[in-house]
Amino acid sequence: MNHCNHNEALHPTRMDIPPEIRRYVIALLNQTLSCTVDLRSHVKQAGWNVRGPDFTPLQALFATMASDLDAYADLVAERISVLGGMARGTAPTAAMQSRVAASPDSLVDGQAQVGALAERFAPYARAMRGSIALTADVEDADTAAVYTELSRGVDKQLWVLEAHLNRVSTTPKSHVGRTEESRWCRSITSESTNGAGTVETPHNH
Repeated sequence: MNHCNHNEALHPTRMDIPPEIRRYVIALLNQTLSCTVDLRSHVKQAGWNVRGPDFTPLQALFATMASDLDAYADLVAERISVLGGMARGTAPTAAMQSRVAASPDSLVDGQAQVGALAERFAPYARAMRGSIALTADVEDADTAAVYTELSRGVDKQLWVLEAHLNRVSTTPKSHVGRTEESRWCRSITSESTNGAGTVETPHNH
């Protein structure tokens, strides 16, 4: 899990946010970056392997979702840099720090793929809302705005996934890929989002 490194060096900046707040927020954002990079890989995996009658629209949907997640990762990484931190978004780092539950690598059916992604997007979306509150609590309105933008976009993606699932609501819902949500982004959620945050909140004096 990702803890705030109180000794992490920051790049020089004239920004008036205290260093301890910036370190806290940078740790939060880097956890988000790992989850975002990892979630994008799940979407790409789905696009590469999807089969079935909805192949064409689902492949297009997954490509759009992956592109959106790329944009979210860039937005998060940019904010980390603005705060004077180092964005850590390599694949090995994402694999270690992400709380995204693993997807079954045998899924090919389109609806099963959509269901598995929806089950991963829902806790991710909740974590983004939790991070809005966490960054607002330390009076970093700009980072809270970044999380608000991510939250709005991810909620829309989840809505689209669920709309595809509703098209086949007369058939039994697939439980393939269902996992415990407690593995999701625990480091970037508060108790109100079913996660015990491990990034320590700095004290405001």
